[in-house]
Amino acid sequence: MKGLNRSSVEVRLVGLSKRYGAVAAVKPLDLVIESGTLVTLLGPSGCGKTTLLRMIAGLEKATTGSIHIGGRDVTLLSARERNVSMVFQSYALFPHMTVAENVAYGLHSTGTAADRIPGEVARLLDMVGLASLGARAPSELSGGQQQRVALARALVLAPDVLLFDEPLSNLDTRLRRQMRSEIRTIQQKLGMTVVYVTHDQEEAMAVSDRIVVMRNAEIAAEGSPRDLYECPPNAFVAGFMGEANILDGSLESTAADKFLLRIQSTSFEVPVGKLQAGPVRIVARPAALRVSREGLAGSGPVLAGQVDRVSYLGTHIEVVVDTAAGTLLIFQDPDIGEYSEGEAVQVHLDPTRITLLPS
Repeated sequence: MKGLNRSSVEVRLVGLSKRYGAVAAVKPLDLVIESGTLVTLLGPSGCGKTTLLRMIAGLEKATTGSIHIGGRDVTLLSARERNVSMVFQSYALFPHMTVAENVAYGLHSTGTAADRIPGEVARLLDMVGLASLGARAPSELSGGQQQRVALARALVLAPDVLLFDEPLSNLDTRLRRQMRSEIRTIQQKLGMTVVYVTHDQEEAMAVSDRIVVMRNAEIAAEGSPRDLYECPPNAFVAGFMGEANILDGSLESTAADKFLLRIQSTSFEVPVGKLQAGPVRIVARPAALRVSREGLAGSGPVLAGQVDRVSYLGTHIEVVVDTAAGTLLIFQDPDIGEYSEGEAVQVHLDPTRITLLPS
């Protein structure tokens, strides 16, 4: 398709900020989105991620800083002049137009030759799996199909950058999983630069080359999904990137390069990297912990506790255990057996699967 194989471009934000009176919606930040990558802006509601996306799109005017797309300063250009396309949460399809007419709308508005439009539309509908549905009205489509139409309409203009604003939030769990896979496949096939906004951590990890975690109108961390999950730089990121048990502990030096980590009355040797002796935060993912009945032998450091709640979720059992160090969430294999509320248990920690952070 003409335009869809164009070279991908880099997006560079320099000192970019947005204020509404005294309220800082986005504090001054620098960010580089490498060409041909899918970067997700992830964070809780009100953190500034959608405002940042809208500034890239040209739908919001920056208060300070500059936006560069493909090496071109587009800060003062209108949305139409930036050659970006955006897929909205609401899909924003024209109800009085057919699927094909919705996809063709942008081509008509940009003056594309009339004899080229049917072929362009047909190729896009085929790409998103809707080749046979061009004559239908949007109201005759499922939510997932409507999302595909919105994606085709955005792609038909061959944008330099494709922007997504919470595109899957209106879909059920099964459709979200299917659509995020399709979006990722199309992005990789076309080699497009994509900026994607979501508050769903699993969705972000499934589609992204890199994730930018935002908090309080600024960037809290950025990195690959694996790095942010396995080596979070701070407690907020650890807690936001999936389930995490965050405990207080202390490091005690025992030799030149050896440290003991103490959690309540339990202590064990750990590698600490650049951390110094003193208070620390301990990040333990639910899968890094294991429950056994009190008195049974097991490997690793142990915390005594009492079962507060047990939930069977098919692929695993969630066991919530109250301990002196805090309430812990553990994912347990269903084959290991059930536990009863109020039962005395012990929680085993795997020292190789915990992350230590400065207190």
